[in-house]
Amino acid sequence: MNVLGIEGTAHTFGVGIINESGGEIKILADIRKVYAPAEGGINPYFAAEFMAENADTSIKEALKISGLDIKEIGLITFSQGPGLGPALRTAATSARILSLYHGIPLLGVNHCIAHIEIGIHLGNLKKPLIVYVSGGNTQILIRMENFYRIFGETMDIGLGNLLDKFGREFGLKHPAGPKVEKLAKNGKNFIDLPYTVKGANLCLSGLLTSAVRKKDDKNFNNRIFALDDLCYSLQETAFSMLVEVSERALAHLNAKQLLLTGGVGNNKRLQEMLNLMAEEHNAQFFVPVNYCSDNGIMIALTGLKMFKAGIRQKFEETMVKQRFRTDKVEILWD
Repeated sequence: MNVLGIEGTAHTFGVGIINESGGEIKILADIRKVYAPAEGGINPYFAAEFMAENADTSIKEALKISGLDIKEIGLITFSQGPGLGPALRTAATSARILSLYHGIPLLGVNHCIAHIEIGIHLGNLKKPLIVYVSGGNTQILIRMENFYRIFGETMDIGLGNLLDKFGREFGLKHPAGPKVEKLAKNGKNFIDLPYTVKGANLCLSGLLTSAVRKKDDKNFNNRIFALDDLCYSLQETAFSMLVEVSERALAHLNAKQLLLTGGVGNNKRLQEMLNLMAEEHNAQFFVPVNYCSDNGIMIALTGLKMFKAGIRQKFEETMVKQRFRTDKVEILWD
């Protein structure tokens, strides 16, 4: 069976095509078009416009690379939520048009679950504790029967939003995360910033506010400490908070596998810190390299699992869900 997945929740319009035969899954095409604003953060309407402009060519390119005709696609899947409303609707419209015109079954997929499923699949994991970190999401989860249960999460902004908002204040072009990571490698002086952990949850807005206010600090302006130091300190503080709540959940659940996924999972320092923590608990650590960022493959894979589990959706059930929580999805597949 050939499955086409369309991702479109924020900045990336992704088209992935996979083939499943005899239980083996092969990736046939993986196209990603990424919206990068000239300045500032993501404007949802401009991002949606970018996706609309790239949708047709991206789908055609993916089909060409896969060597398939659209009539050979047995299932179309798309990111149903959570995400930016205009972007979600653009991706959903592309999927619906293909489904209706060619008479191909259609399934909407939870974007967060897809990030988890691609990691579980690539790592051949059984029951990992998941650290899911992206722009708007920061959650620590594990599957309990047919649902993912959240054992800790951000109480305000996501880790990715923290890095992007900080970057905008200091003139770092979006996405700021990789640029903060690069600058942090040259940091030498640790600057005290708010460290806010509340039980199994963490708060990041106070950390952001304090870090941004350092712009007005005479020590910053006099270069006694530099942007490198501030990026270093921001990362170390935020990541330490995340590792603390993750370790608490890992120990409580006695989990033997730890999965890091989501766009911020690309950060090498975060990988290093979580890996060290996992080693201390004799737990296997895994990151889906090249598939932490948004992509259509994870949507196609999750849709395939749903379809094989007997899940079907009527057309009216494929409306986008801008606030589609991870722990509200019933998992009917293994």
